[in-house]
Amino acid sequence: MDKRSKVALYIIGAVIVFMMIAEVTKPKALNWRDSYSAADKIPLGCYVLFNELDTFSNGDILVSNQSIYQYLKDIDSSETKSLIFINDVVRFDGEESEALMDFVEKGNSVFISGTHIYGNVIDSLNISTERQYSYLFKKQSDNKFTSPSLKENNRIFKDVIENSHFTSIDTLKTTILGTSTTINNEDDTEQINPNLVRVDIGENGGQFILHTNPFAFTNYHLLNDKEDYAATVLSYLPKQQIIWDNNYKSGRKVITSPLRYILQNTALRWAFYISMFGLVLFVIFRGKRVQRIIPVINKLENATVDFTKTIGELYYQHGDFTNIIEKKIQYFLEFVRSNYYLDTQNLNQSFIEKLAIKSGNSKEDSKALVDYLVFLKSKKQHSEQELIELNKKIEHFTKHKL
Repeated sequence: MDKRSKVALYIIGAVIVFMMIAEVTKPKALNWRDSYSAADKIPLGCYVLFNELDTFSNGDILVSNQSIYQYLKDIDSSETKSLIFINDVVRFDGEESEALMDFVEKGNSVFISGTHIYGNVIDSLNISTERQYSYLFKKQSDNKFTSPSLKENNRIFKDVIENSHFTSIDTLKTTILGTSTTINNEDDTEQINPNLVRVDIGENGGQFILHTNPFAFTNYHLLNDKEDYAATVLSYLPKQQIIWDNNYKSGRKVITSPLRYILQNTALRWAFYISMFGLVLFVIFRGKRVQRIIPVINKLENATVDFTKTIGELYYQHGDFTNIIEKKIQYFLEFVRSNYYLDTQNLNQSFIEKLAIKSGNSKEDSKALVDYLVFLKSKKQHSEQELIELNKKIEHFTKHKL
């Protein structure tokens, strides 16, 4: 390995070490992305809530990682259950809405908390929501329960909240369980709107519990004196096995490439860095023990062959066919002497028979060639056609060389 290559490898190694040190020492920015995922410990994740759901569940927590339409097709319906959706936007298509309605009509409960809730199932309940964009992340919201006995669990959300409420409900089958109070920017008057309702469905005790403040269930608020409010909201669910939705989440884990998966995992990321650093070290030290590249030396060209070709072309261009024929006859006779060890002084019948035996040609072909040689040697001048004919006969004869 030459000096320039070594310097380049040292520079690459130094850069990798510097990147590793910078990665370790740099402060990590706080991630305020909406997630609501049970696996996320960021402020707007639901890691804390998911690990405390055992308090409200009768049995192990079930987790749905697929479309609710697909999940409910295979679920055990012998016992009633509670299905929980928490996300900033919750939307259901036609099939999902039918599956949810059928699930509730069998006596199950569905809890949905979202700033926006869409879908046929919500339309069929005659309920709609509205987000107060003028108060987005600015105005505090006083979330209260309508029951006086729950007054101690009311909470004021001063930050990290998007104010949303129900704009219309079906008063015949909907019960308001909680409200949110905000201050109007224009005249400083209080606006009280429902943000927690229960809708009873069918005769089997099924119900929808709808809520418009999903931020209340995030890690940020549960660890900042809002856990009693969240627990009270969930207490409206009957004590039965809970199904946690992990599919309709803004922070659902989506791995788009193997490298991204490796870099998102701390242990795998460090294993990747160490492997790359080790590879560079291997190249550096291995390169010192490898022999230098041996230069390729081209073999010497056969100048004699090129010279002979050039001389032959000159003879042919000048029409000196007699000279060429003489050279070819001499070359052929030398070939016979060298390969078959025959005396070529007398080209008689005995010579022809010995030539046929040693060369593997028939006696007739041998005789034809020798007779033609004798004929050409008897002439003083030769034509191009005779040269061509001689060449054909010699080539045909030498194909059967032994």
